[in-house]
Amino acid sequence: MNLNRIDLNLLVYLDALLRERNVTQAANQLNLSQPAMSNGLRRLRELFDDPLLVRTSDGMTPTERALELEPIVREVLTEIDRAVQPRSAFEPDQASRVFRIMASDYAESTLLPTVLGKLRTQAPGLTLDIMTPSDVSFLDVERGKVDMVINRFDSMPQSFHQIHLWNDSFSCLLSPENPLLDDFTLDNYLKANHIWVSKTGMGVGVGVDPDDVQRLGWVDSALSKLGKKRQIRVFTRHYQAAMTLAEQNDLVVTLPTRAAMLKRNNPRVVLREPPLDIPPLELKMAWSPLLQHNPANKWLRKLIADTAREMDGQAPLP
Repeated sequence: MNLNRIDLNLLVYLDALLRERNVTQAANQLNLSQPAMSNGLRRLRELFDDPLLVRTSDGMTPTERALELEPIVREVLTEIDRAVQPRSAFEPDQASRVFRIMASDYAESTLLPTVLGKLRTQAPGLTLDIMTPSDVSFLDVERGKVDMVINRFDSMPQSFHQIHLWNDSFSCLLSPENPLLDDFTLDNYLKANHIWVSKTGMGVGVGVDPDDVQRLGWVDSALSKLGKKRQIRVFTRHYQAAMTLAEQNDLVVTLPTRAAMLKRNNPRVVLREPPLDIPPLELKMAWSPLLQHNPANKWLRKLIADTAREMDGQAPLP
């Protein structure tokens, strides 16, 4: 095939069409009219001698040829984007833009306040749009609609770039009037009423099944290995809510130590080490391959990673 026949813009169109699976949405993403995108699809079909996207009851479905092309086109466009990025370094003190970060309640409470403090001095023109896991899907991240995600992930698409930020242990919060404090053994821990708090991964959450131990997370998995089970009376996805509920004298919350330490000066709660061994959780940051070489994103990722490393070196103990 003569490369002179190929309009590279068509590869951009194809990438958008395969991401959106919808001509109108792909056109909106590229700020094109719907007829222009339809014409682009017609030209793509001629170029590859394949329909590429076929209308079905589920919408526009890619053909086998289109699925073969998808990773190739994405890689080509990523390398082109890398090649044309400006050589000048990102100047944070002069920049003015919004970064969209998906962060769990845990990460938002423990890591991001320190990050924000650094941004105020190093990049005062930057704005953070902090989104919750329920606001974002893996597809949003892959498309580069979200700059980065900070959370604990059970699984993640292999195409994503990711780094480890820190590990965290677990601590218990309970009221100083809770009778459990007098004898904080595993047996008494199991007799208490507990608050469950967690939200891993991304996407819209679903209700929790108290009997599905594997999906309940670190604490309940650790108990299950001992042949034990705790009595969970409240399920929440918000650490601040869980820590407030711990002020009641008949409830116990077991949560990451960095989150628990936010309440260390609150006289209405007491911190205790759990009466069992719980494997540490791992906090990660991930981002789309489309943003891997973006200078602004690289700068912010480094700032976040450096901040997490500094905080990890001075982790407070309960």
